[in-house]
Amino acid sequence: MTRRVALAGHARADAAADAGIAVRIDGRTVREPPGTLVAAALEIDACGAGARRAPRGERRQAFCGMGVCGECRVAIDGRAHRLGCQVLCAPGMEIRRDE
Repeated sequence: MTRRVALAGHARADAAADAGIAVRIDGRTVREPPGTLVAAALEIDACGAGARRAPRGERRQAFCGMGVCGECRVAIDGRAHRLGCQVLCAPGMEIRRDE
């Protein structure tokens, strides 16, 4: 039998998500909890869609999570090649995947 245990901070996290930060991903407005990295927001928005396309067309997504591999590169507020795993979502931020 499985028993669920309510965590004290869980309700707070749900409330933060409801009142989250509004960012635009590929032209659509989404809300993310405060402290969410851009790479995580992309994965939450469309699981497996990744941040960019490789030269042969396959989707690529964050791999190392520390800015070394560059697989999380996106355009943020018009600046290309930003590392999504190193940037926190900010209100009004415009994020574009490499299409």
